[in-house]
Amino acid sequence: MTQVCLVGSEDVNLRYELLSRETARNALATYDLQEPFANTVAVDTVSLGAAVALLNDLNWYLVRFADAAFVRDPSISETEWLSRDLAAAIRDDDVAPEDTGRFLKVYGIVESDVPDESTDEASSEGESEATTGTQAKETERPPELVEPMLLTRTGDTIPEYDLQDVDDTLIVRVTESEFGA
Repeated sequence: MTQVCLVGSEDVNLRYELLSRETARNALATYDLQEPFANTVAVDTVSLGAAVALLNDLNWYLVRFADAAFVRDPSISETEWLSRDLAAAIRDDDVAPEDTGRFLKVYGIVESDVPDESTDEASSEGESEATTGTQAKETERPPELVEPMLLTRTGDTIPEYDLQDVDDTLIVRVTESEFGA
């Protein structure tokens, strides 16, 4: 399965904006919408071509409400994502998949904190562990993508993300023109 992840702009609720408009809602109707990161919408598609086609169908909304769109195709990389432009270039045979790992945009991932107050109160009131666990899950939020950093891969490793303390990173392969080189 090829995955698509749309990252909403800071000042909008991406899921709401997409689902409140008929054309976008229809384009997404056959997909199971997920939220792997805060203010994102992700779906699984059948191929790289289907992923690029979906992004093209949603272009009007992406320009207005999204900061980025990523595609992850397991035939190219199990862990690294492709920018929308790079995914389209691979689909169109303008770039070979094996030539895509040099230019990177690396996002920090920060885990959302679950408020301790709600679980402490529930425990002190004598509620069962099962109830407390359910309440904790209800208050959990997906991790947040923060401040991307442009990096160039020169070997098997890449420099560490150092813009702020993060729990993990998300690597997106980009085109040379997106990199700014």
